[in-house]
Amino acid sequence: MDFILLTKDSTFIIGQVAWLLGQIMNGIFYVIDFIGIPNIGLAIILFTIVVNLLMMPLNIRQQKFSKLSAKINPEMQLIEKKYKGKSDQQSLMAKNMEIQELYAKYGISPRGSCIQLLIQFPILLALYRVINSMPAYVTQIRDTFKVLADAIIAKDGGGFLQNSGIESIANTVSMYGRAMTDGDLSNGIIDILNKLSSSDLLEVARNYDLTNLEYQGRLILSNDTTRGLIDTYNNFLGLNMADSPGTLIRNAWAVGAWGIVIGAVLIPILSAVTQWINVKLMPQQPTNGNDKASSMAASMKTMNMVMPLISAWFCFSFPAGMGLYWVAGSVVRSIQQIVINKHIDKMDFNDIIAQNSEKSAKKLEKLKASQERMNAYASMNTKKVQNKANIMSGMSEQEKEEAMNKATEYYNSGNAKPGSMMAKANMVRQYNEKNNKK
Repeated sequence: MDFILLTKDSTFIIGQVAWLLGQIMNGIFYVIDFIGIPNIGLAIILFTIVVNLLMMPLNIRQQKFSKLSAKINPEMQLIEKKYKGKSDQQSLMAKNMEIQELYAKYGISPRGSCIQLLIQFPILLALYRVINSMPAYVTQIRDTFKVLADAIIAKDGGGFLQNSGIESIANTVSMYGRAMTDGDLSNGIIDILNKLSSSDLLEVARNYDLTNLEYQGRLILSNDTTRGLIDTYNNFLGLNMADSPGTLIRNAWAVGAWGIVIGAVLIPILSAVTQWINVKLMPQQPTNGNDKASSMAASMKTMNMVMPLISAWFCFSFPAGMGLYWVAGSVVRSIQQIVINKHIDKMDFNDIIAQNSEKSAKKLEKLKASQERMNAYASMNTKKVQNKANIMSGMSEQEKEEAMNKATEYYNSGNAKPGSMMAKANMVRQYNEKNNKK
């Protein structure tokens, strides 16, 4: 199968965010390697803490928006009730004006929540990309795998995919791959090696005689006496972060390594439990008897129960490092949420509303002035129409007929201004008369 992977994500925005987050991960790994503990599991935990701390201002802003939205809801319901069943233009304009005044009073935007999600969404996707493709962003891991990739290329050129003898390579490539000509062969092989289980990687090492290769004077792959660099990178509390919990359980069960079995089972369980706790700590929006809001709240409650179970299911087949990232992320966000909840609870929202009202005073004046101008213009047009109607109603039948004759005479005179609607109408009339005579 003629496919490989490309290491760095090139998707617009997500690729740039992934590069930036990759720099953070690379820096973290450099520090822990410098102090003698180069470990992917530890790097993932530290990375998750740093990124969530950087995102904390966004989370506080979103929680603040949620609290203010809850306070604004009763007044919004009153406005909706006030204009219920009214669809005339004046009522719609008045309703829109009151809603804008209400948002200005509380100092929030109706698009505020959407903006927060738009900012966070590419960050979350980029986080997944960095965690799932560590060699693409962490220099030391990439260089370690590159020694293996270069040795493989030297032995069989581009025939690795066909000659490896590993069934999972074909599955990996068909799932994630792109055409070999689209990227660098060395990077593609590094990506594939990174996604192999430890047992498949050892089989590749035996087939290509990679067991004695070193990086910076250290053995890359483990043998009977020495732990290799890749195992050192991947081993976290006895679990290989490159293997899925399902693979870890099968391999450990076969040799009776019950500690590894328990650890592997705990990853998906902790992923589900910590995400469930995280959801429970999130502030819930009040429905205030609103049927639509109640329906949405019920849907969200169902989704919040199902999503942790789905993540636990995925954890069994994804690398354990990804499961660790989900657990670490949920724990960090839960601790963060407790801190944010205490911070939000201490806020005097009446004072915040008063400050927002002062700030929005000028904005409200402009809104009212604009609304008054629009109302005056609409009223002026209505009066003009009404005046014309009154003039026509006060005329006798003879006067109306004379007025119509004058208008028709002017219409037929051909004195309309060139390019005007009247001139175009005359052209159409003349064309129709000419064709009707035929």
